[in-house]
Amino acid sequence: MALKNPKVFYNWISLTGFIITSNSLILILILFLFSIFSENGNTYLGLLIYLVLPTFLVLGLILVPVGVLLNIRKKQYVGKSTNPWPIFDLNQRKDWATLVKITLITVIFLVASVIGSYRAFQYTESVEFCGTLCHKEMEPEYVTYQHSAHAKVTCVECHVGQGADWYVKSKMSGLYQVYSVLFKKYPKPIATPIHSLRPVRETCERCHWPEKFYSRKYRSQRSYLSDSANTEWNVTLLMKVGPEFSPMGLSEGIHWHINNNFKIEYISSSSNREIIPWVKLTNLKTGQIKTFIDEDNPLKEKEKGNLEIRNMDCMDCHNRPSHLYKSAPDYIDIALISRMLSKNVPYIKKAAMEALKNPFPDSKTAMESIEAKIMGFYGTQHPDILKSNELAIRKAIKVIQQEYKLNAFPYMKADASQYPNHIGHLESEGCFRCHSGRHKTATGESISIDCDICHTIIAQGPTGSIANSAANSSLVFQHPTELKEKAKTAFCSDCHRSLYD
Repeated sequence: MALKNPKVFYNWISLTGFIITSNSLILILILFLFSIFSENGNTYLGLLIYLVLPTFLVLGLILVPVGVLLNIRKKQYVGKSTNPWPIFDLNQRKDWATLVKITLITVIFLVASVIGSYRAFQYTESVEFCGTLCHKEMEPEYVTYQHSAHAKVTCVECHVGQGADWYVKSKMSGLYQVYSVLFKKYPKPIATPIHSLRPVRETCERCHWPEKFYSRKYRSQRSYLSDSANTEWNVTLLMKVGPEFSPMGLSEGIHWHINNNFKIEYISSSSNREIIPWVKLTNLKTGQIKTFIDEDNPLKEKEKGNLEIRNMDCMDCHNRPSHLYKSAPDYIDIALISRMLSKNVPYIKKAAMEALKNPFPDSKTAMESIEAKIMGFYGTQHPDILKSNELAIRKAIKVIQQEYKLNAFPYMKADASQYPNHIGHLESEGCFRCHSGRHKTATGESISIDCDICHTIIAQGPTGSIANSAANSSLVFQHPTELKEKAKTAFCSDCHRSLYD
């Protein structure tokens, strides 16, 4: 004799729940198997398997008991039943069978829920989820991340870190981000710095140990001039990352700024922390306090009360650790160094700079304009070069277009002009935000602008004619092109920023 389920389950709400649950479960299993055996991953497939379909499955399971309760109430209302709840008589074979079915389904569902929840957690923490789900909006961050020094570090290791409290905060923040994307409420470009980021001591310093950054490092840089020969210009620096001898600890060198014996605070009058008119240095051992004010841009006492006083940390200099947007001069130089671009094509650096000088409204226009401007440059100014090097020039155009796509994103208005790198001082004020020579105490003491406190120049000049410094000394910086008198006293960024503004 066939066993039947209690009649209270026979209603359209419960049946709808059964249909939704069974269909969702079947689709989850099919798509899960497909994802296992498929060679190519798909962000939206993961979204369906771990988030969308499980939501419908749970909805269907909820509808089943809701339908049962409503059915019972309906029978009570019409006088067909006086029992407020279904009666399970375990002496009855059909009731016992029903209880076994419910128990088995519940156990299977709980096990599946645990596995599914863990997989959903893993999926929402993945780089794929962070970078590709909102393709257009996150494309700039995702592309620059993939070509960064932290490309093997997952997004959540920096943006969330360990612990349930920051996980919950990140997901709550994520809800607003989903709303912003759905209703186009996000700014273009996305404003930085992100003020709600977790402190670096709880993220960056899980891998990096600042107190052990002692060694001084040699840094060789090469750039190319915009002449016919694309002349190579070399500079080799000894970067004073730490002191001369490691036992001296953080007593000197660039990383002195995070010496535990001192506390550096500052106020920025701009949301992007580019303008710093007030700096306070506290010696935690002696209690001595020095306050430095930018004499050209003093902060009024009324303004000070409305602005954040921030403790200086790693991110104030290392502000682009993973999402570094290179400027056009920078990524063209890198392409020439790596030989993706041939320096044997006369004027290729100048042609590239002319083509990339102005922003583009969209990527399609950028690709067309880069090609048209470079071909036009050679066609009008150097037709003989175009005739003899057309194939190499067209190959160079493809490289320039590709490099542009890795560093500039017109849809989000994201490029190096919007996201300056504070390491150094070439294309943004960077170090000179504080080390300007303008920041002084009431007694006239200033924050040093002496370049040699951070680095010494040990070699510079064109390839084949490089000047070298004597031991333990520094060369006077020589600009590769002749500067006007006014430019000699300007910050590097006063000229170099204009190359990509």
